[in-house]
Amino acid sequence: HTSIIVHKDEFYYGAGGISSCAPGGTLLGPPDSVIDLGNTEVTEEIFLEYLSSLGESMFRSESYHFFERNCNTFSNEVAQFLTGRKIPSYITDLPSEVLATPFGQALRPFLSSTQFHPPGGNTFNRENGQS
Repeated sequence: HTSIIVHKDEFYYGAGGISSCAPGGTLLGPPDSVIDLGNTEVTEEIFLEYLSSLGESMFRSESYHFFERNCNTFSNEVAQFLTGRKIPSYITDLPSEVLATPFGQALRPFLSSTQFHPPGGNTFNRENGQS
């Protein structure tokens, strides 16, 4: 699971769409590691407008796919918007590396149907930034 912490909140994407919580606030708890991608000049207002547009286009809840459109693709997209930097390729390449193994191929049908949504956050919406 990956997410982006910006403007004092953690934002992530799962089967429930774009959500937010206090940093480390999902039931997954604190992260195993944190990668500092730098600072942003993007204001909170512009960022929330951007998230709203993503939630209505690329990252709708029904668009979630465990291997192709997941928390990693969301984090990568948002990181580029905020800082111009991508998240490390060892993270974004992980789904294709798993699928390249016999074990990954055996698990693909199950994992493709999985609707992962880390509990503990608030679903993001346009009116107030979250619900």
